[in-house]
Amino acid sequence: MGTVYAALTDSGQRVAVKVVQPLQAVDPEFRARFRREVRLCARVQGPFLLPLLAADPDAETPWLATEYARGLTLAQHLAAHGPLADAALYAFATGTAQALAAIHAAGVVHRDVKPQNVLLTPAGPRVLDFGIAHAADGTSVTRTGLLTGTPGWISPEHYRDGVTAAEGDLFAWGALVAYAATGRLPFGSGAAEAVAWRVMSGQPDLEGIAEALREVLEQALAKDPAERPEAADAAEACARLLAAESTQVLDGHNTGEAGWDPAAIGTLITAQWSVPVPEDVPWPHPASAPAKSFRRRAAVAVLVAAAVGGATVGGALTLRRGNAHRTDGPTSATSVVSSGTAASGATSSQPGSAAPGTHAAGQKASDPRGIPVPADPLAGVANAAFTRADDETQPVPGEWSASRDAADAAERDAAAAIRDQVAAMLATKDMSFMALTVTFNRQAQTVMVTGGPISTLTDDYKEVFRRAGEMAACVTQAHRLKDTPTSWPYGRFSVYWKDYDGQDEASLLGFGKATNGCYTEEAGQRQGTEEGIVTAQIPSSDKDEIRLAASTVKAVEAAWNTRVAEGHGLDPFDRDDAITLGFDPVEKIMYVWVFDGEGALAGRAQQAHFQDVVSKTACPKLLAEYNSNRQWDYTRWAIAAYQGNSAWPQLFTSGNCLPTSRS
Repeated sequence: MGTVYAALTDSGQRVAVKVVQPLQAVDPEFRARFRREVRLCARVQGPFLLPLLAADPDAETPWLATEYARGLTLAQHLAAHGPLADAALYAFATGTAQALAAIHAAGVVHRDVKPQNVLLTPAGPRVLDFGIAHAADGTSVTRTGLLTGTPGWISPEHYRDGVTAAEGDLFAWGALVAYAATGRLPFGSGAAEAVAWRVMSGQPDLEGIAEALREVLEQALAKDPAERPEAADAAEACARLLAAESTQVLDGHNTGEAGWDPAAIGTLITAQWSVPVPEDVPWPHPASAPAKSFRRRAAVAVLVAAAVGGATVGGALTLRRGNAHRTDGPTSATSVVSSGTAASGATSSQPGSAAPGTHAAGQKASDPRGIPVPADPLAGVANAAFTRADDETQPVPGEWSASRDAADAAERDAAAAIRDQVAAMLATKDMSFMALTVTFNRQAQTVMVTGGPISTLTDDYKEVFRRAGEMAACVTQAHRLKDTPTSWPYGRFSVYWKDYDGQDEASLLGFGKATNGCYTEEAGQRQGTEEGIVTAQIPSSDKDEIRLAASTVKAVEAAWNTRVAEGHGLDPFDRDDAITLGFDPVEKIMYVWVFDGEGALAGRAQQAHFQDVVSKTACPKLLAEYNSNRQWDYTRWAIAAYQGNSAWPQLFTSGNCLPTSRS
């Protein structure tokens, strides 16, 4: 949706300002949703929240400002200081439940309760970003049919039926408190599909949690939403546990059958709350500092397109959130102004030398895009230096910490190639700030790609980093194994994330082998994937991608409307902005996806017609760019549809604009 800045009012008050992107600002539908978001935010008042201070949804560049609070997110605190315990844990559980009670009392559902959206401030926990919620009457501020939330923090009923209600917030709250108590994700990690299965069918990991709190969390984590407590009841239950840790007398504030006085609970939480907080860095006031334009920085960059669902080409259409309030310091000190906008951050495409395709007509044979990646680089090699080609074991603890920097020219060249490839992929999504290191473990015959530490980075960014790191390491090693099989000893790769400097063992994001092929293929043809479409839905910052996407969407829409009018038994889509597209820089595929609420593409014949329209309309544009721009590496496409109210896209075909003999 835009960018969130750390900012100062004219009086010097610290605030967080969410500034809408210009492309969104000119969309009337977006403005209507943004006004609704502002109205929802204004409804919510209560303790342990960050209130809306000001907004102007009708400004040329719409914006809203919330109170700024200093502190670590729960995720940051756990990484740096470990789990909460005793009174601090009960205070956290009580405060967050009371915040949800205030949100629900205003007729709002949060819909994204997770560790990145809770701050541990000096005055207690603060629940953030309830502005992405929707009114409890069911009128959504997001697109129909989209899964809203973060895997592992989504309720079973939302996975099954797309239902978002207050009971879903309580489920996420139960998982949040369990995570705070143990430092372990209650439903584990891994692929989104695996986490979803555990949420719907498995039991949460509550080992080690005190029995009394565990009972409250088990109720909150019930699969049946009807069995979960209300937020106010959960807050009262946790307050009683907190009171047992306290010598403070609350009887005078107890209102008996009606429950405890929220003010008394707030006093108790404040009295028992004690957590480390980051150093308070002074913010220069505009009066004493030279005037500066806003400059974007990773610590405050956010992607919240799904929060208010902008219908822009290549826009993020599933929830991908950053956090305005998780700054390591101010990005820019300036007055809050309605006309402030983010720097574009747009970059040109990077050379695709390590993401090979096949050259089209007119391309020289020396074009690096025409160099195929070996799918079986050690085929026929008798004495390969890499000996773990058939080893399916996963990385073991200690491999990362035992790795070292490149030791010779070959390793240095490989490390540079991996860094360049990852940088090229990330640049198209405005993620160039995600620096990485490449290290080697000769004993494990593994190349390690490590990102971080960036304390405010959200899981969606890490997922793109994982995919880019795996692809770059795989491609680089596949070529090395093919060219120098008897001397290059590496063939495995692992991607890690470092949460803080000095970490003994980084978190494993993904791993694989270059001997298994680097792309998802069937019968030698590259296929679209769910991971790819998720990456493609992140807004592009590449000027060529933006230009091609805009013109291609218009052309596909016009061609489809013409095909429908020709009388092939086809139905028009039920919305004007049903078709959109985006680019996955990792597997080099353009994704076209459709919001098909009425089932216009439900049958194979209809899908075949749409495939024909896409290939005949998009391919000339892609190939023209491919032949004129050596930095352009998209000739493949995939098509998906969100059918009915489904939260997951159905991928039903993939293809290549190049002739079959060249693909």
